[in-house]
Amino acid sequence: MNQQTLFKLDEPETNFSNVNVRDFVVKPVAIQQVKKFIEQWHYSKNVNGLNSSNVFGLFYKHQLLGAIIYGSLSMANTWQKYGNSEDEVIELKRLCCVDDTKKNTESFFIAKTIKFLKKFTKYKIIVSYADPFYNHSGTIYKASNFKHKGYTAKGKVILYNDKIYHDKSIRSVDDNKNYKPFTYEIKKALKEGTAKYIDKPPKHIYCYEIQRKEEKKIIKSQIIEQCCLPLDHRSGKE
Repeated sequence: MNQQTLFKLDEPETNFSNVNVRDFVVKPVAIQQVKKFIEQWHYSKNVNGLNSSNVFGLFYKHQLLGAIIYGSLSMANTWQKYGNSEDEVIELKRLCCVDDTKKNTESFFIAKTIKFLKKFTKYKIIVSYADPFYNHSGTIYKASNFKHKGYTAKGKVILYNDKIYHDKSIRSVDDNKNYKPFTYEIKKALKEGTAKYIDKPPKHIYCYEIQRKEEKKIIKSQIIEQCCLPLDHRSGKE
């Protein structure tokens, strides 16, 4: 049976507010398998132009109840603020669940995906953003032990066909450095007035540090070593 035929994207047939999150299953999926779900349930309503490296679905008895997309940071060289190399940093780009699940569903979902990334990847830092434009302050990230790291600069987005697009949509190119078809479409819409720019406030920046056992051992040994030094040497003084 095709795996996609197992995913139901319409309104859930069951109220999940009384279902224990431990009964949910989290597993990797292809972005095509959650695209329609995200367009239905995520506030952005789109995944256009989104680069993705790790995608996960949240399931209950084969019914898709949530989706998470991770990928490289959208802005070039932004990773330098958070890690020693681009390969160490990943962005949590999309997170959404159906409305009638328990309040801790999102944090449970994030925790399961972090466990997967910790085991099967070499990422060290997860970056994500909470957008005040949509009345988000980062409650879910705080509940998932992310640390608040400040704010982005103010930005602009494009409103087109009742959907919000990043302003980089007008600069999106293919592998041959040619504009993508949607880029031409949105440029034309901006020129004709059927699309428009909207100012956005700064976003909250949240980060999660993935620590593996070997890294914890190194940190612990450094702490022990530091504690064993004479007082004059602990701060680096001679």
